[in-house]
Amino acid sequence: MEGVGPGEAAPRPHLAGGRNIAMKVPVHQYEETVRFYRDVLGMEQIEELLPAIGFRFGANQLWLDQTPGMSQAELWLEIVTDDTKAAAELMAAEGIARCDAIEPLGENFDGFWISSPAQIIHLVDHRSGAW
Repeated sequence: MEGVGPGEAAPRPHLAGGRNIAMKVPVHQYEETVRFYRDVLGMEQIEELLPAIGFRFGANQLWLDQTPGMSQAELWLEIVTDDTKAAAELMAAEGIARCDAIEPLGENFDGFWISSPAQIIHLVDHRSGAW
């Protein structure tokens, strides 16, 4: 990193939980899952980003993604940081697996995918002022 001399530790990036939770749902369970959150639990649906289906989940947003080829649902979490480059270096130094091929983010997106030791997918993305 710039400004770090020999023998100096790089500044640690600020990392925090983001507000987005993605539930990747198999096609055969998708409609019933949407109905569960909308009709059974009565959660407020996020209308601004239709056709994406999301619900206000307390302080978080729960996004339901219909995902062909899956046999069971998975939860994916968001981690926000003030410095994605430093965060990527920290993850590499800690032996945390990058898994960018899991879902395309777009060439201008400032972030990347990792997997926790428990196999939970996390999106690490830039969010200034998130703390």
